[in-house]
Amino acid sequence: MSAASAPAGRLKSILGGSAGNLVEWFDWYVYSAFGLYFAPHFFPKGDKTAELLSIAAVFAVGFVMRPIGAWIMGIYADRRGRKAGLTLSVTLMCAGAFLIAICPSYATIGWGAPALLVFARLMQGLSVGGEYGASAVYLSEMAGKNRRGFFSSFQYVTLIAGQLMALFTLLLLQAVLSEAQLEEWGWRLPFALGGLLAIVVFRIRRGLMETEAFTNAKGQPKSSGWLLFTQHPRQAATVVLLTAGGTLAFYAYTTYMQKFLVNTSGFSRESATWIMTAALALYAALQPLAGALSDRIGRRPLMIGFGIAGVVATVPIFTALETVRDPVIAWGLVMVALVIVTGYTAINAVVKAELFPAHIRALGVALPYALANTAFGGTAEYVALWLKTAHMERAFYWYVTAMIAVSLITYWRMRDTRAHSQIAED
Repeated sequence: MSAASAPAGRLKSILGGSAGNLVEWFDWYVYSAFGLYFAPHFFPKGDKTAELLSIAAVFAVGFVMRPIGAWIMGIYADRRGRKAGLTLSVTLMCAGAFLIAICPSYATIGWGAPALLVFARLMQGLSVGGEYGASAVYLSEMAGKNRRGFFSSFQYVTLIAGQLMALFTLLLLQAVLSEAQLEEWGWRLPFALGGLLAIVVFRIRRGLMETEAFTNAKGQPKSSGWLLFTQHPRQAATVVLLTAGGTLAFYAYTTYMQKFLVNTSGFSRESATWIMTAALALYAALQPLAGALSDRIGRRPLMIGFGIAGVVATVPIFTALETVRDPVIAWGLVMVALVIVTGYTAINAVVKAELFPAHIRALGVALPYALANTAFGGTAEYVALWLKTAHMERAFYWYVTAMIAVSLITYWRMRDTRAHSQIAED
């Protein structure tokens, strides 16, 4: 048994990879959590809505960079190693966080301030785009064959934990600082904290072991976009299609749901925040349970379960939430939706990793996922709000249902990757 496969070494590596994923997502979501406070520092004084729209536009630029990051970083992780990919990813995120933390304001350097903000978010977008593929592959390859679903599920545990950590940081600073202090300098603290945590993760990741799958793949054809789409087009298309409904449902049930509870259900922002915080905390805890279940019964039953339940229940859940006024009932309905989507989120990383041979695996996981994520997950809120503005809000419920149905067809037709894993064949 090699060092990399020894249980103690494997667990240490998995924990190190997971901790890095948490910090990456904390740094990513801090931008959204504190946008209200730092918007006036980066753009000309004026209408508050215009300032927030500018901040949102910069956020979108970072999102658009994710497929580019997936392409560049996926190839890097396939050619230089999973450890190298993870280390580079957290380096970019760290640099972006520190740059925002120390960036002078618009009043000091004029348009140089928003230019530096855009540059920082470009680096972070590249980082997040590459992090998904590198961490999904690393966790899947490092885990033993019989625990692969369980350990890879921690990717979404740490993703959700990053969101919650950013939210709790905001609540803490709101409790200890005045509104004026937060607006003047307090908003810089979470970015500085994120940069410091990223340095710690950098040191951890530098000490990670490389996976045997990557080591054994040396001498194989070099990873490239051409190689992916010419030699593995079916697997790449499968990743896009299985992701489309899953990522749309995830963003509809999580990110957009908070706004839905305010704009449609009529809850206060504070109530909606606490409903979603409580739901997301339990949702994170469900991921390893579903991952472990997939190690026993296979990946396909969970994905099919998500597909069928999502098609049947999405419209009724959203329709019921329209008229709910009790926060406990609202929480219960949101939890039903999150339990359903767990059938996708807990195992989607390992399913994608099991589709590809090692020499193209990081790119194969990252790039098709990023394309589907940008097209369907990244636009979920915009589509929902546009349809609401057009007085066709319920059309969004059917849109989510239809895309889950597309993914359900994919789940039904594909082989169970647990029984036909490319990782096992390395």
